[in-house]
This record gives sequence, structure tokens and C-alpha cells, in this order.
Amino acid sequence: MATPDGIKYTPEHEWVLGTDGTTVRIGITDYAQQQLGDVVFVQLPDLDQQVEAGSAMGEVESTKSVSDLYAPVGGRVVARNERLDEQPDLVNTDPLGEGWMIELAVDDPAALAGLLTPEAYQDLIDQA
Repeated sequence: MATPDGIKYTPEHEWVLGTDGTTVRIGITDYAQQQLGDVVFVQLPDLDQQVEAGSAMGEVESTKSVSDLYAPVGGRVVARNERLDEQPDLVNTDPLGEGWMIELAVDDPAALAGLLTPEAYQDLIDQA
């Protein structure tokens, strides 16, 4: 499984990449997309929607199941990957790149320190 440096992770299999001091980009991990199978639909939160850390903020539907997308940190949605409306398969082909989902203006940047390192996330998926 790909777990590049510079990205934080959640036990719910989201990745979080800081884009500047107060904004993060979020998607699902390579492991998650492999477990889901072919992604056919992605429901994302609305622009300017406030999300709370740990709360469901969208869904990813695949040929196998429907899974919730959880907010790794609290914040306000400042960007959505609109390409996923027409190309949900980007989540499968490039989950850590073009398959990103949303960007959040983070309420508390210190909350990012509580997310998993690549090594800790790799340990988590090794135990699955």
C-alpha cells in the first residue's frame, strides 16, 4: 500500500495533506480504495459547510458497498473535487492525487498532530 511521507492518516482510512498553515486536502487511502473496489459515486459536502472532526461528511459508493467519508479534523469546506461527479473512478486510479475529495480550512491546526504518521498507518493496515 502506498503511504507517502508528508501525509497524515486516520483509522477510518482517510489521508490528510496540509496545503498551507490552515488548509488541508483530504481523500481516501490507497488501502481504502482497494478494499472498496470500483468506485462508482462520491457524495461530498457542500462548499462552506462546517464539518466536525469524526463526523460523517459524505459517502463513497462502490460496486461492493457504500462507505461513509469522515472528517479527520473540524473545519469549513473551501474546495470540492468536482471532477469526481463525472469521474468517480479517479479515486481508484489516483487516490492520493487526482482522486482527492475536499479541502478544509481547519478550525484548529494543532488537531493535525493527533493524526497517524505513515508508519503508524502502515502498522494499522498490516494488522487488518
